[in-house]
Amino acid sequence: MENIEEKDYNTNRPEMVIPEYGRNIQKMVEHAISLPDKEERNKIAHAIISVMGQLNPHLRDIADFKHKLWDHLFIISDFKLDVDSPYPLPDKAVLFERPEIMAYPKTENRFKHYGKSVKTLIDTAIAIEDKDEQKALTGVILNLMKKTYLTFNQSSVEDNQIITDLKTISKNQLDAPEGFQMISTNEVLAMTKKKNSHSNKNHKNQKNKNHKQNNYKKRRY
Repeated sequence: MENIEEKDYNTNRPEMVIPEYGRNIQKMVEHAISLPDKEERNKIAHAIISVMGQLNPHLRDIADFKHKLWDHLFIISDFKLDVDSPYPLPDKAVLFERPEIMAYPKTENRFKHYGKSVKTLIDTAIAIEDKDEQKALTGVILNLMKKTYLTFNQSSVEDNQIITDLKTISKNQLDAPEGFQMISTNEVLAMTKKKNSHSNKNHKNQKNKNHKQNNYKKRRY
């Protein structure tokens, strides 16, 4: 039985350093590295930079795109290409330095369903010195908390629960104003239903409009 010639699959080839430039650029760089004459390497390097720029015209929108191309050339060569660059050579250690781990913002996980804006409003209300103004904003916050709660859990929620959450988040610095009545659950759900219905209607109208436009474009006269 004849031996089947092994196929030249990409999986059997060396891994490409920057795949966006393609394997031919990588082969050209490898060829440039192998040249013993530096003057010849310089000529080849400038030719490679020209081709790289043509293959990636979007880099022209980047400031100092030529500098970027030269940096990519040295990265592709694994910094083994000895040529005279018109720009300072990139620092390999800095280039491949791992970024510092960003600290994840700490929030009160128990009350994530209220959102960050509610927490910001609560902090603002705490800082208000005018008691009447503070009470007015607290009432707005309570209604907003109830609406937000019902958005994620469309079942009845006790007003006392919302007030307790407000006290907890504000660390007992805010409380429901005396005699304050929160918006009813039925009213909130009705408003949500009306809003969703209006949104669906607009979506349907836009879909019908797009369908009519597409049909109009398909007509032949």
